[in-house]
Amino acid sequence: MAVDGTAKRVTRRRAQTRARLLDAAFTVFAAKGFGRVSIEEVCEAAGFSRGAFYSNFATLDELFFALYRERADLIARQVADALALDGPDLDVPASVDRVTEVLLLDVDWLLVKTDFLVHAARDPAVAHALLDHRARLRQAIADRLCQAGGRTPLPAVLGDVDGAAHAVVAAYDGVTTQLLLDRDVDRARAWLKQLLTALLTDGSTPIA
Repeated sequence: MAVDGTAKRVTRRRAQTRARLLDAAFTVFAAKGFGRVSIEEVCEAAGFSRGAFYSNFATLDELFFALYRERADLIARQVADALALDGPDLDVPASVDRVTEVLLLDVDWLLVKTDFLVHAARDPAVAHALLDHRARLRQAIADRLCQAGGRTPLPAVLGDVDGAAHAVVAAYDGVTTQLLLDRDVDRARAWLKQLLTALLTDGSTPIA
């Protein structure tokens, strides 16, 4: 029993260490940019030694990807949860309202995300992982649209639910790029809401 209790404490402590390293890395990456940050700086910000770092991550790249994955998964869950509240029918304006209210729109996250995009553009392995995460986000949206069956119309120009999901993610990308420049979160939420509503409520073609 004591052994089990010790193992649980070690596991919990390691999880806490990893979480503190990720939080510290987020702050440092947002302030300085990936490529300008050392392992020592992350450790100092987290209050740990290099040994604590290497017990959780092999490289700074691995930590950077873990940080991106954590935030990207959060966004995917936010979108999926907000879209799941209508039942079998999909009230597009209401769903858009919920998504834009809960969606993570944070300038520091966008700075880190942009660094990761640039990093991925130069590394095919990282790019593949990033594309996989983006596909999961689109799939969560497409699945919800499919559940609406033929009850909710989509603009014909979007084609099918996959086209609609691509359009939604592209709209998010565009709005967040503007947010990086003007730093106006309230304006970004309002613009995203207007854009998504316009994209998804043409009313000419039922969802296939």
